[in-house]
Amino acid sequence: MKVNDGIRAREVRLIDSNGEQLGVKSKNEALDLAENAELDLVLVAPNAKPPVCRIMDYGKYRFEQQKKEKEARKKQKTIDVKEVRLSPSIEEHDFNTKLKNARKFLSKGDKVKAAIRFRGRMITHSDIGKEVLDRMAKECEDIATIETKPKMEGRSMFLMLAPKPEKE
Repeated sequence: MKVNDGIRAREVRLIDSNGEQLGVKSKNEALDLAENAELDLVLVAPNAKPPVCRIMDYGKYRFEQQKKEKEARKKQKTIDVKEVRLSPSIEEHDFNTKLKNARKFLSKGDKVKAAIRFRGRMITHSDIGKEVLDRMAKECEDIATIETKPKMEGRSMFLMLAPKPEKE
């Protein structure tokens, strides 16, 4: 944002510190008015004809902007992707443990990537792995939505689950 002497336009539409329009003034006249008010002349709309300038305390304005950006960053939630590794020949108890972890991650608002790694000859029975992933998705359907259906990538099969958005 251009301030005071950084403004190149010869004529500017001027708005004073109270938000009232003062009309089209020469750049020097606008700078004198800003100087008399002990404030800065700030270019707010450079693409307008003529460009629009405002008389304001630029330091205070920048401070307020930084404060708003900081608040916006605070409210922002980062979503992590947690991975749960399964096996095509997984036992019932192990499956329940992995399911409990996946549900915990989903309830915290993280995405879950359920992965099955096929080793050796298991890859010929990829349908068994798909059944395990489908079962995982079915068990989590009350708190999660399927983002990507089970698909093969090399010797692995993946399923992405995303938490259901909370109703406000």
